[in-house]
Amino acid sequence: MSRKVREWLRELELYERTTHQDRVDIDMEIERRTGKYCDHAIEEKRITEKEFREIVELILKRKKKKKQEAVMVV
Repeated sequence: MSRKVREWLRELELYERTTHQDRVDIDMEIERRTGKYCDHAIEEKRITEKEFREIVELILKRKKKKKQEAVMVV
């Protein structure tokens, strides 16, 4: 998991809203969008704070949707 992602989540007060798996998913989404390792993408400013927040919200929405679908199946 990315050191820079953890740092940014803490700075933006989003860290407590995420699980380890969420943070791994955030790393992968940054890498998918930038084509670079997530720490390097953040260091090189290939992703803005706004984009980072959007990615975090996307990951959290996916998790919430999966939980709702699981409840419906049961």
